[in-house]
Amino acid sequence: MDANGKRETRMVCLLNDKERDFIDDYLSKYKISNRSRWMRETLLSFIYQKLGTDYPTLFDEQDMRR
Repeated sequence: MDANGKRETRMVCLLNDKERDFIDDYLSKYKISNRSRWMRETLLSFIYQKLGTDYPTLFDEQDMRR
């Protein structure tokens, strides 16, 4: 994946007012001015982290604990 490639694909999600306020408060508290970059980095880092822990194994977790 090329993190520096031109971004041409748009993704949209809907939030209710409380969710939007929650995010806006967070961004304000931590002085984050680029919401798009923050959303992208937050989402992708979560996915990368999850993929790192969900890798396929040859044995089940119970078999490996024995």
